[in-house]
Parts: sequence; structure tokens; C-alpha cells
Amino acid sequence: MNTCRKILADHGASAAEFLFLAAAGVLIGFAVSLFEALFGWGLILIQNWRVHFPVWTCLSLPVAGLLVVWLFTRYGGLASRGMNLIFEVSQGKPERLPRRTVFLTTVATWISHLAGASVGREGVAVQIGAAVSWQFGHFFHKKIEIPNIRTIFLVTGMAAGFAGLFGTPFSAVFFALEVLVAGTLKYRAMGPAICAAFSASWLSARLGLQIHTYAIREVVPFSIDRQWLTMLALGLAFGAAGGLFAWSLRKVRALAVKKLPDPFRRILVLGSLLALLMLLTQNRYAGSGAGLIAAPFQGQPVQVQDFLLKGAFTILSLAAGFIGGEVTPLFSIGVTLGAVLGPVLGCDPMLSAALGFAAVFGSGTNTFLAPVMIGMEIFGFQWFPWFFVVCAVSYLVNRNQSIYSLQQRYGLHDV
Repeated sequence: MNTCRKILADHGASAAEFLFLAAAGVLIGFAVSLFEALFGWGLILIQNWRVHFPVWTCLSLPVAGLLVVWLFTRYGGLASRGMNLIFEVSQGKPERLPRRTVFLTTVATWISHLAGASVGREGVAVQIGAAVSWQFGHFFHKKIEIPNIRTIFLVTGMAAGFAGLFGTPFSAVFFALEVLVAGTLKYRAMGPAICAAFSASWLSARLGLQIHTYAIREVVPFSIDRQWLTMLALGLAFGAAGGLFAWSLRKVRALAVKKLPDPFRRILVLGSLLALLMLLTQNRYAGSGAGLIAAPFQGQPVQVQDFLLKGAFTILSLAAGFIGGEVTPLFSIGVTLGAVLGPVLGCDPMLSAALGFAAVFGSGTNTFLAPVMIGMEIFGFQWFPWFFVVCAVSYLVNRNQSIYSLQQRYGLHDV
């Protein structure tokens, strides 16, 4: 009888914990999506402005950079560490995410995009989600005895942030679960992360942030016997591209800090160089690269050098000190590289572009499940075998390179 009571009590406690975390996940998802909607609306307005005044916005890069650096120097504190702060908090050092993170990263990214810096947006989305959810974890960690509750809420917020902006809840869940420690999954956070991702995606869509999906017109039946060489070559190329981007970003950032240690001088010099390069390339590589992503699926030309120049512009922008993210530029690098490689390897260029979209993202972030899922959410679940094989090869050849310098590594490459 005592054994039965203990079993029932344990199950009751587990059920109560699950229900609490699920409810908290929904609440976090809704809260994060409100901030994501505001952030997304701002980006849409800024993109429209930049299209109408491309030269003037481009010339404002040095001034915009100085404003970004001043904001973080004057008010940033811990928030100035960006994505690194999330990884540090997950490792217990430091133990807090300041509330100012939401405001500062949002405004700084708006400024960077307004001036045309080649940066993404997911870094801010994930930081917003993490900052909001950390407040929940900080409030409850002494009131409710749940092991690792702060980490659980951190992962939950990251999933909400990714899903709220991109509208891809499946990939958001896996990205949040696997990105903090490569080679492992934070399974304890799966329940609330799922609830947060789907609720954030649902509410963001109703607030005007829609997922951008693309159709691959040609139906290409999957056959590992006939297509293994093509998929292997694509996986190798995408893995090398993502790994090279992550390695180059780390090296160029370190070199920029060494040669130009003063952040104001660094962003003024590199921002001026970027403005000149943007003018010479007619702003083709300005912003997140959404236009490059859409090009092959809308019948627009893709140039052979697009993936190299987009990578170079993004690395230079981030090394200078502009705020945003790396993931959307990784998408555009993968799409343009895939569109070029596809015809050479006898693959439909739309399919190879879609595979590059997912695989370069996975290689650059040192993740595997998230890119497989985002490929299916954006291009269709019928392409699962293609995404699985190519992303697997890309992940295997990445050799633990990551755009996140503080990402912990454990798993396949350490065995």
C-alpha cells in the first residue's frame, strides 16, 4: 500500500510539474511574441525605407555604427555581450539576463538594418525570448522546486523567440534544445519549449508576422542509389561553407579588435569601408539577404560570387560591431551557393538552393536537427529525405565550427 501511494505521489508530482511548465511555456510564448511582433514590424518599415532611399541609408553606415556603439557603451552593461551572454548564463556565469537586453538589442538592430549593415535578425529574436523567459525563471526558481528551472526557462524563451520571428515552431524547438551544447539535447525543456514555440508562432502570425515559404516547382523523386553522389557533394560544399564562415568570423573579429581596439574607431573605419563597398555593389548585399534568398525561387538571376560576397559583407559588418545576427545571412549564403552548384551537379537549382538554405545554417550553428526541420517547414515536408542526408553530411564535415564562440561541444566529434 505504501509503495502504491509513493508511486501515485511521484506521478502526481510529475504531472503537476509538467502542467506548470506547459502553462508557463504558453505564457512565455505569448509574451515573447508581442516583443517579436514589434521588432518585426520595425524591420518591415525599415526595409521599405531602405528600398526607397538606398544611397542615403548606405552612406549613413559610419554614423549609425557610432550610435550603436554609444548605446551599448553607455547603457549596455551585460547586455552588450549579445548572444555570448545567453551561453554564459546557461553555464551559470553570470546568473542573470538584464531586462534592458530587449530594448537595446531591438533598437540597435533597427539602426543597423536601417543603415544597410549586412546582418541578420535571429540573434535579437533569441535574445529577446531568453531575456523575457529568464525573468520567469528568476521569479519561480526559489518558489518551485524543479531542477534546473532557470535553464529550462532559458531554452523555452529561445524557442519562443526563434518561432515568434520566423514562424517555424518545429525548427525553433530543436534549435533551442541543441544549440547550447552541441551534440546533446536539453530534453527536460522540451515540453515548455514546444508550448512556447507554437504559441509564439500562432500569436505572431495573427499580429502580422507571416512565415515566408517557397515552392520547389520540379518534383524530384528521392533515390539514394542514383543521387548519393550529388547529395554527398552538396553536403560537403555546404558543410565547408558554413564552417568557413564561422571560422572566418571568429578570426576577423579577433583581428579587428587587435588592430582597432577602440570600438568607436573600429566601427567608424570599418563602417566607412562597408559604405564604400555597398555603393560599389549597388547595395546587393545590404540587410539580412532576404532578396537573395527569394531570388532563385522567383526566377531571378543569382551571381556566382553572391555567396562569397554576402559572407564577406556579413563578417565585416559583425566584426565592425553592428548588431543583428548571422542566421539569415547564412540562409542567403546557402541558397546562392546551392543555386550555383545545382546545375553543375545535375540537380534542380531550386532543390539545391533549398538544401543550401538548411545545410549551411546547420553547419554554421553546429546543429543537425534544427536545419532538417526548418528546411521542411519552409520548403515542404515531402523533401525530408533530401534534407536529412545533405544536412547530415554537412554536419559531419563541419568539425565543430560554430558562429557561437561559447557554444559547448560534446558528442560525435568528441568520441
